[in-house]
Amino acid sequence: MLYYLFTYLDNQFDFPGAGLFGYISFRAGAAFILSLLITTVFGKNLIAYLRRKQVGETIRDLGLEGQMKKQGTPTMGGLIILLGVLLTTILFAKIDNIYIILMLVATVWMGIIGFIDDYIKVFKKDKEGLQGKFKVMAQIGLGLFIGLTMYYHQDIVVREVPAGLSMPERDYATYDASLENNPLHYGVDVKSTKTNVPFIKDNEFDYGSIVAFLGEGSSGLLIPIVFVLAVIIIITAVSNGANITDGIDGLATGSSAIIGGALGLLAYVSGNLVFADYLSIMYIPNSGELMVFMGAFIGSCIGFLWYNAFPAQVFMGDTGSLAIGGIIAAFAILIRKELLIPVLCGIFLIENLSVIMQVSWFKYTRKKYGEGRRIFKMSPLHHHYQMLGYHESKIVTRFWIVGIILAVVTIVTLKIR
Repeated sequence: MLYYLFTYLDNQFDFPGAGLFGYISFRAGAAFILSLLITTVFGKNLIAYLRRKQVGETIRDLGLEGQMKKQGTPTMGGLIILLGVLLTTILFAKIDNIYIILMLVATVWMGIIGFIDDYIKVFKKDKEGLQGKFKVMAQIGLGLFIGLTMYYHQDIVVREVPAGLSMPERDYATYDASLENNPLHYGVDVKSTKTNVPFIKDNEFDYGSIVAFLGEGSSGLLIPIVFVLAVIIIITAVSNGANITDGIDGLATGSSAIIGGALGLLAYVSGNLVFADYLSIMYIPNSGELMVFMGAFIGSCIGFLWYNAFPAQVFMGDTGSLAIGGIIAAFAILIRKELLIPVLCGIFLIENLSVIMQVSWFKYTRKKYGEGRRIFKMSPLHHHYQMLGYHESKIVTRFWIVGIILAVVTIVTLKIR
């Protein structure tokens, strides 16, 4: 909203400083600062409100050191994150940008599902919360919405350079001498199911190639199904991974801020003509606006971390963790960097895998030997280290360090092929 206001003031009255709102970097920085202020200033008030309403976490005794001291700590604190992200994005981003619209929908969608889950746990006194099948249905619904919108919406395109493009074929109506050597400037915007792939020279993968062997007629019908199915799987996996990671103070929040920083940078270079050409990655017109959303997201996570770091004064609950996972997955898909998720979201991945491995091995050994055996002392993985005697602050710090390394590796993959 402020973008439109200051653009009008700049055009009509040459208002001092109004031109700054034309820069994505400025609005992303402003979104970061404001969301940080909102979450830190209003976070304290929300925590007090949750305490008065006795919206406390019910802790199951797993035998972990200091665990039962957290009994009654306010939960549903993810509302703070959602408030910071949504309000700040609406203020600073171009809200008619299709990428921003999709991110706002993803945030609200997963936030509502998480809120319902927390509400059932806290107020209905049902420790299981919302049934798993309903969570999965919601994740599938979001995946369908994002996948179909990306496939059919006319504003979601990528720029490709036709083979053998020569000077006479260039559009001189939009000629810019400063971009003389930038082939993307003379490319064409096309609908595409391509995405970027790390460590590969050509750096692109087309989901349509999966069914290309069926021939043009049959594959044309199956391509949107394959693409949407991939989107659904990614959103479901990442949102569940973030949910599982939110098990000790500050782990999911800090890890998400680190992931957000890397995704924001990837969005900026993917939406910038010059950087996209220099890095030889897919140029996605208008996607740079997502940097503003990510600035708001990172600021909200860091602001929430002020209260969520050990010893936590508030937990985000599923209201926050499911929303965070949905945001990260949807964002990566929109900038066509979802195949980088196994590296960038390695913390979420290993936490997810530790649970799958533990449960699968326990069931297998119980069936084969009559007694279930474990790979880890406890899953998810962060609980395994707690059982080994590590303090949760040390576990969180080391997981953050690993997350930073993974974020750096993810960014480096832009050039290492």
